[in-house]
Amino acid sequence: MITIDEKRIFETIFKRKPHSVALNGPDALISKIQDSANNITERFGIPVYIIGDTCWGSCDLNTHAVDVLGADILFNIGHTVAMETFGEKVVMINAYDDASFDVVARKCALGLKGEKYRSISLLTDSQHLHQIACVKKIFEENDYQVIIGRGKGQLNDAQVFGCEFYPAYDIQNQIDAYIFLGQSRFHCASIAMSTEKPTFMLDPYFREYFRINEYAQSLQKKAILSVYKALDAGRIGIIIGLKEGQFAQVRALELKKMFEQLGKKTQLIALTDITDDRLQNFKGIDAFVQVACPRISTDNHFKKPLLSVPQALALIKLLRKEPIDDFLKIRHWL
Repeated sequence: MITIDEKRIFETIFKRKPHSVALNGPDALISKIQDSANNITERFGIPVYIIGDTCWGSCDLNTHAVDVLGADILFNIGHTVAMETFGEKVVMINAYDDASFDVVARKCALGLKGEKYRSISLLTDSQHLHQIACVKKIFEENDYQVIIGRGKGQLNDAQVFGCEFYPAYDIQNQIDAYIFLGQSRFHCASIAMSTEKPTFMLDPYFREYFRINEYAQSLQKKAILSVYKALDAGRIGIIIGLKEGQFAQVRALELKKMFEQLGKKTQLIALTDITDDRLQNFKGIDAFVQVACPRISTDNHFKKPLLSVPQALALIKLLRKEPIDDFLKIRHWL
């Protein structure tokens, strides 16, 4: 069961005494966020706004909505990062899953012994960070060497985002396999793609573990195919994401210059939500590059090639007759 850290929310409200607050978080937590909103109203008697737009992470906080609503504080729930606040208004609130990994961790530890994985690393997303220590102990009791990768920037130790994986990438030469705690193929696949190491996902609810590499390879093949499909594009649309944490105007202008030096025509486009339906409105463009979120390109279907930054850089290399081996094997896909 997911538990939201309402104690910290109440302490912040008591200290700052806001006239109104807003809450947001991932879609899966909306019902829990509704409960928290009711508890805040009952305790403090102030207006509480639930921002119902999709929130993918700390790059997608929707502070513009908070300004429009006139709320004094935005509590972003369920995206634990190394920083507790962003600016004056945004407070990051933990939401932890208390599902036990004991059974599935022991099953995995025994099952992998036959595959001779002796040195492993544990990784997870926000909801299960507090369970790393107990799972580490289980694997160590089964004679594994467990190495926990160090966090960097917004990432805590052992934590990965869908586009950023320093704790995994930086220790890949020290371990035989990665063990990811949780049900998120979204996070787990990025580990496998960026390292190409055996990567296993522990599901605490079904108490099973799965190797994710085959799924990750399908995403990787799709990403490579899109690059080659864009080779013959005469005009490339370069999309700048308008969400505050995804706004990369400088990077977009850099790519525009590089493509034009290679004889490509470009057009700059700004979008908040990058979907295939929106892209169908733009005519005369053969391929798109977006500098907002790399997983938009790898995890979704588009009728025309839509490249992330690493894919765009790979395309530039191809146009220069350079090899593109391992272009996704990097720490950060932005």
